[in-house]
Amino acid sequence: MFRLLIPSRPTIGLSACSLAVFLVCSLGLATCQTAHVQAESSLDDLHRSFQNPPDDARIMVRWWWFGPAATKPELTRELEQMKAAGIGGVEIANLYPLALDDPKTGFHNTPFLSDEHLDTLRFAVQEARRLGLRVDMTLGSGWPLGGPEIPVTEAAGKLRVESRAVEAGATSALAPYIDSGEELISAYLLPDPASGEQVANAAPLAPPVTGRYSFSAAAEPRKLVWFVSSRTGMMVKRPSAGAAGFVLDHYDRAATEEHLRAVGDRLLSAFGDQPPYAVFSDSLEDYASDWTPALLNEFQHRRGYDLRPHILALAMKDAPEAAAVRHDWGRTLTELADENFLAPTAAWAKQHNTLLRSQTYGYPPVTLFSNRLADLIEGEGKATYNMWREFSDTRWAASAGHLFHHQVISSETWTWLHSPAFRATPLDMKAEADLHFLQGINQLVGHGWPYSPEGAGEPGWRMYAAAALNAHNPWFIAMPDLTRYLQRVSYVLRQGEPANDVALLLPNDDVWSTFFAGFQRMASPTSPLGFNESGSNATIDEQLDYFLGKKVIAQVLDAGFNLDFIDADTIDSVGIPYRALILPNVDRLPVATYEKILAFAQHGGIVIATRRTPATAPGLMHAEQESARLKELSQALFHGSIPTAHFVADETALGAELGKDTPPDLKLSPATPEVGFIHRKLPGGDLYFVANTANETKHVRAQFRSGTRHAEIWDAFTGEIAGLPDSTKIELDLEAYGSRLIFFSDAATAATVQPPRHEAAKADLSKEWKVTFGDTGLSRDMDHLASWSDDAATKYYSGLATYQKNFEFSRDGAQQGAKFLLDFGAGTRKPLPSPPGEHNMWAYLDAPVRDAAQVYVNGKLVGVVWRPPYQIDVTAQLHPGSNELRIVVGNTAINCMAGKPLPDYRLLWDRYGRLFEPQDMKDLQPLPSGILGPVTLLESDPAKE
Repeated sequence: MFRLLIPSRPTIGLSACSLAVFLVCSLGLATCQTAHVQAESSLDDLHRSFQNPPDDARIMVRWWWFGPAATKPELTRELEQMKAAGIGGVEIANLYPLALDDPKTGFHNTPFLSDEHLDTLRFAVQEARRLGLRVDMTLGSGWPLGGPEIPVTEAAGKLRVESRAVEAGATSALAPYIDSGEELISAYLLPDPASGEQVANAAPLAPPVTGRYSFSAAAEPRKLVWFVSSRTGMMVKRPSAGAAGFVLDHYDRAATEEHLRAVGDRLLSAFGDQPPYAVFSDSLEDYASDWTPALLNEFQHRRGYDLRPHILALAMKDAPEAAAVRHDWGRTLTELADENFLAPTAAWAKQHNTLLRSQTYGYPPVTLFSNRLADLIEGEGKATYNMWREFSDTRWAASAGHLFHHQVISSETWTWLHSPAFRATPLDMKAEADLHFLQGINQLVGHGWPYSPEGAGEPGWRMYAAAALNAHNPWFIAMPDLTRYLQRVSYVLRQGEPANDVALLLPNDDVWSTFFAGFQRMASPTSPLGFNESGSNATIDEQLDYFLGKKVIAQVLDAGFNLDFIDADTIDSVGIPYRALILPNVDRLPVATYEKILAFAQHGGIVIATRRTPATAPGLMHAEQESARLKELSQALFHGSIPTAHFVADETALGAELGKDTPPDLKLSPATPEVGFIHRKLPGGDLYFVANTANETKHVRAQFRSGTRHAEIWDAFTGEIAGLPDSTKIELDLEAYGSRLIFFSDAATAATVQPPRHEAAKADLSKEWKVTFGDTGLSRDMDHLASWSDDAATKYYSGLATYQKNFEFSRDGAQQGAKFLLDFGAGTRKPLPSPPGEHNMWAYLDAPVRDAAQVYVNGKLVGVVWRPPYQIDVTAQLHPGSNELRIVVGNTAINCMAGKPLPDYRLLWDRYGRLFEPQDMKDLQPLPSGILGPVTLLESDPAKE
């Protein structure tokens, strides 16, 4: 093996490129031929892997065990259903009971972590391994982590701030009651209202004596304000029987380690000598947690000054230097969460030979940089159809995965998909999954699969809020087709390296500066002192949508680029591995980070600031000097002689400015904001995933930046690969919610270039069907196709219906190469909500088949219809003369649910507490079902040139 060194400058009379060719060929023509053969071999291997991807690229599901009350035969049945459906693994999550113990039937809920529970868990693990399924384990029951093992002294902490009116002339006031787990920090007596100067000069009162504060009288009313190191009182949400208790203090290592010992070790004992693939930490929803007893000492150590004299700044708008102090408090919280929760949890996982899969966002205020501590990084969707065009935890996780070189990045998918439970369809699932792919996700964890005992009837148990994606859905016949698509896309999006051009700087320092500690209660609805009354807002990601706004991300995407997020700590750690960096309305920024940004621009990197340029020191210490330096750096960047640094006051001009310095990665004509893409750079070429997020067909001419000679289009449903005639001009007809994989390479493709085709109707098959409804004994002769929910006898039927008819077929007059397609129609667009709002992720398309259909021709299964274009190729199964057509259609479970009373859970809530509220289950109505028509046999001929 040798390495060829090419001069950086041309030699006399011989260019560097010519010299390279001369030297290589001087070593022998075989070298050039070998490289060409290797490239083709590599492409062949990639083709084969795409067509038959490995099992580890299959989707997973979150498997809810309610109670837990699981039986071994049911566990086996459900795992085998998952395996057959193309699901690759489970994340076992224990939740609240859904039924009461019943001595007559023997049904009972087993206490969480009891011997019986662990025996059941052990069995499920063994069965999953037998089937070759991956098993992850949630590190607790419900969320956030905690439970009965957490005493109040290790429960989630908060800064309790209260005030009390003090009448004129009063010389004492009652002190607050200090409960278990609490500690009084300080108290202040302030004029009401108080000016900023009066707040600045406020001195703490002496500690109370016998439960009362003493002070001198004043002629005017005043306010007594005190601060207590307290506890949020938050309990674990949705816990199993025996798992209720306080949420742990995520800033306290002892609390984390106690939970891992009491719960984690116990759970892993069920896995024997083969631990789970990963343990899972769900999204951090430790609401209002903004304090811990050790915070004052930690703050002094980390920030270099005592917080006590500045503590009023955490709760009062007019306190001096409030933003700087709040910033330092927020940053301290982030560091404590990283070091005392994430780091020890990851270390515990490593000690137990497993991996930590973590949703690292929420409360406490972890950052994108915090994801460096997770072995497997995970996000989740916002459940809105435009989530890929604004801030989302999905892109947050994918960005961290890209920056910290994680090949596999997962996302909790379908969390709120088309509520209520059992309403979501396979097309809904594809539509959302593609949004996750567009943001960089390549492992889907479906939310979720509800365990359901046979005695629960149909459609069985469901989680209070989520898609229910198990075999109780009649459309489940389409699941293998859907999961194969998701598996192929997931696999190819793991190949090579991400190729996003743009990084968007997350303004963590600005967000920290807006944190506040809310008052627990107030004497009046309004506060003349300027107190914040709505509770703590100690979270980064949940505020970023406001800080970034709705324009900047869309501007980057619409200009033909894709992007990642980055933050200052990550820049300090890994640099800026992008072509361009955008500073969206950033004010506060560490000087050291800004100097790295300046160096990036000086070496040719593109830097664009919008709305304003950084000018304010993030924290309190050295604020004057650092602010001055920040302004110098802004001047040098945006008002000096650096040609690639720009200031854009109006963010609607951001995309145009970005395109001046670098060509777009993908240009669409006409401009089509609904079409997105993700780009992976492979050793042998460039792979693009392109998806239409709209509910109508989009025809575009796509110009990709790749300069390679050959292009292919890969079908993720069939595994087929076709060559494209011109890699520089690609026409895409993207059906509603359609997607394509396009691969560019200099290696000659063996894939056949498919000519354009012309379709024409050959036969109308819409009439004279016999329809049989499962094993109900009901059948109908349908002269004209219509929804079976229009018939009183089948209005509330959920299940499978079989449509049958015979028809005559002849190939007379067909061109050579003709194909014959069974076409069900295009479907009807539904209006999109505007503005988007929340929890509205679904496919806004009324399909002509509701909601999945297996098509058999002459007894042979030819495929499943559930997505646009609602067509299927039946050429190979047709023969001249009479042909039998049989179509098995499955709808949703909503019709069945609408036809019978739903559980009211009254006695269950009396027994265990009101641990959940069923979402969107009121006034259910049956949905259109079956084949709605028309059904047409099309002849598809190669278009004549």
